[in-house]
Amino acid sequence: MVVLSLFTVVTFPNGGCAGASGDNGTCMTARECTARGGSANGYCANGFGLCCIFMTSCGSSTSENGTYFVNSGYPSVYDGTGSCELTVIKSHPDVCQIRLDFNRFSIAGPEQMHNVCNQDQFIVSGGNPVPAICGNNQGSHMYIDAGIGMTNPVKLTFVTSGPTFERLWKVKVTQIPCSTIYKADEGCLQYYTGVSGQLRSFNYDPVSGLQLSNQDYGICVRMERNFCGIQYTACPDTVNNRSRSFTLSGNSNTPVNAMIGSGAGPNNCANDWLLVPCGTNVGRIQPAQALCTDRICGGTFSAELSMQPSTVLSTVKPFRLWFHTDNVEAPVDVGNRGFCLNYVQQPCTNNLV
Repeated sequence: MVVLSLFTVVTFPNGGCAGASGDNGTCMTARECTARGGSANGYCANGFGLCCIFMTSCGSSTSENGTYFVNSGYPSVYDGTGSCELTVIKSHPDVCQIRLDFNRFSIAGPEQMHNVCNQDQFIVSGGNPVPAICGNNQGSHMYIDAGIGMTNPVKLTFVTSGPTFERLWKVKVTQIPCSTIYKADEGCLQYYTGVSGQLRSFNYDPVSGLQLSNQDYGICVRMERNFCGIQYTACPDTVNNRSRSFTLSGNSNTPVNAMIGSGAGPNNCANDWLLVPCGTNVGRIQPAQALCTDRICGGTFSAELSMQPSTVLSTVKPFRLWFHTDNVEAPVDVGNRGFCLNYVQQPCTNNLV
């Protein structure tokens, strides 16, 4: 006699899923989700699993990939002072990096004389050196070096102080294994992929943003297959009479020309600058013995001393920019917004090798 089982065991992998709220989570059983401290948010695996969302706030730790770090009382704003910290523990020894996506990020901006974050700050510790940031950074991201093994927790801290302010943050924390193709290159605080995209300095806004002081970090773009160069153009500014999408030094309340090079002269970039390796203006033929332009600053984006913005081409590989600001703005540097650049990778031709 054959006995037929009335039950069927269904198994499915703990893969990524999209919750009903739009947040990303991990597909698992209801029991597993509850045991690991998550919240069910819709179905996955053809209805056999639940999309488990991990969301946590101040004073906690997590080893769950895809955790959301939110302010106290989220989704309501937070108008308090203190320190809100999350400790990120690796889920596996093979994790090399932590990616932080700022889905929501609105805290008090810098003071307006030297643009220093002395009221609110977001601080990362335990990984590679990361500059403190503040202000509005929704849509930005960071890559943090997680070190080797399991003994290097990364701490994320929002410090809030000073006058009343409606703060709101939601930071997605993604753990990246060493062997993945989407791991950022070493030394890149920001890492972009795709043939085209947009790069912004932290707290950039053409109307009210202020370039942050004490910044020093690399911005990298993955070189896609069959592309050998990259062009950068200042983003269109549709809100100001005069474009402020690239204002790094000088008084941006008046027209400021592009400044280049690392010297100490009036048209050089000694304090605040964006390094574009061997950048040249598109359409200009450089002499065979011409020196590379590296640093660009001022209030106009161009690889030459000019009041006219230009598209700047670099063929140095890998594609990498470096952004640096000191801790002094006034009285020379006033109202600078930072930068917003659109990039487009250029296909390999006889002129781009």
